[in-house]
Amino acid sequence: MIQADLTGYVAAVTGASSGFGKAISKTLGEAGAHVFMCGRTASALEETKAEIESAGGGATISTFDIRDLEALDKFVRDAGGLKGRLDVMVNNAGLGYNKPITEGHADEWREMLDVNVLSLLQGCKSAVDVMRETKSEGRIINISSTSTLRRDSGVYGATKYAVNNINSTLRQELEDDTIRVTAIKPGVFVTNFVRNLQPEMVRGMMEMVGMSDVQPDNEGKFPTAVLQEFQKKMGSVAGDPQAVADVVLYVASLPVSVNVEELVIRPPKSMTI
Repeated sequence: MIQADLTGYVAAVTGASSGFGKAISKTLGEAGAHVFMCGRTASALEETKAEIESAGGGATISTFDIRDLEALDKFVRDAGGLKGRLDVMVNNAGLGYNKPITEGHADEWREMLDVNVLSLLQGCKSAVDVMRETKSEGRIINISSTSTLRRDSGVYGATKYAVNNINSTLRQELEDDTIRVTAIKPGVFVTNFVRNLQPEMVRGMMEMVGMSDVQPDNEGKFPTAVLQEFQKKMGSVAGDPQAVADVVLYVASLPVSVNVEELVIRPPKSMTI
C-alpha cells in the first residue's frame, strides 16, 4: 500500500457505498483526511465511516441520489465548509448497462448519462467553486475506464469518453489555478467487472472457478464477500479495488506543481470489458 500523510486534508468521494468508492474513502481516511462520502446505501456508508474512525480518521456521510444535482452541490459545499478548505474531490459514482445498443432502453441510457456525465460535471463545477472560494490547492480526480481505449465499448464507453473529454478540457481551463485534474482509467477490477457485465456472464465465469452455487440478488448484485473470493480466484486477471484506491492516494498527495492528466491502471493480465 502507498504511504502518504493527508492529515488536515478534506476530501469528498461520490459513490462511496461500495467498490472503488468505499476503498478510496477508507484509504484517504486512513491517511489522515476527513472524508465526506455520499451514496445511496446508508448502512454501507456507516460501516465505512466506522472503519475510518477506528483507524483514527474522520468521516461524514450523506445519502442521496447522485442525480440530484442540488444535493450534490450542497454535499461538496458542506465538505468545503468543515475546515474552510477542499483538498480532494473524487468523482467516482458511475454505473453501466452492458447491453447491445439494439437491446437497450432509453431509461438505461439516460441513467448512464445522468450519473456518469452530468453528475460528474456538477461534481467538478462545485469542487472548482469551493476550491476557488477557499483558496485551496485542490485535486479533482475523475474515475473513467479503459473501455475508452476501445472504439466499440457501447453507451457505457461513450459516457466514459465524455468523462475523458471533460477531464482534459477542465485541466486546460484550470492551468492558471491551484487546482489539478486527473482521470484514472481502471481496467478489470472486481467492482467494475461485475458492474459492466450481464449477471449471466458473471455467473458463467464464477462457475469456471468453482463458485457455481453463488447467485446474485434481484438487482443482479453479488455480496462483497463473494466478490472478494471471486477476485482471489481470478488472480491476476481481475484486480483488487484497493489498487485503484492506492493510485488515488498517490495523486491526492502530489503537490499542485505536478499535473498528472491521466493514468491507466490494470491488473497484471489485461482483459477488456
